[in-house]
Amino acid sequence: MGQRILVPVDGSEQAERAVEFVTEHHPDATILLLHVINPAEAGYSAEASVPSFSEEWYEQEKARAERLFDELESAADATGTVVERAVEVGRPTTAIVDYADEHDVDQIVMGSHGRSGVSRILLGSVAETVVRRASVPVTVAR
Repeated sequence: MGQRILVPVDGSEQAERAVEFVTEHHPDATILLLHVINPAEAGYSAEASVPSFSEEWYEQEKARAERLFDELESAADATGTVVERAVEVGRPTTAIVDYADEHDVDQIVMGSHGRSGVSRILLGSVAETVVRRASVPVTVAR
């Protein structure tokens, strides 16, 4: 039986490269595409506190995740790779590590935005945090 490889996706080129890496280097693996909806990205405007705004934003994010999955899955289908989809809500680093622990994941392959200097200090690095906290091997694709 092939490996179960978690690939967090956010619509970036780096995430796309991570999927390509898995299909190329692990053709027998099952790819678990994970999109994390981060509530902190909803914003802190007056509208954000209105329940209908929050629900509308969440539904838009879920639809965006499905579009991302469709695009990435079509590329993986060409190689015959099995793909599963998941959407989680929460802080990306925590959601990725927890998902890997709870779903029998053998490895995580994820993209890195390659930030450096002040932007890395201010924004942090999701990939770096996942590498430090994950209980399974993590490959970072650039």
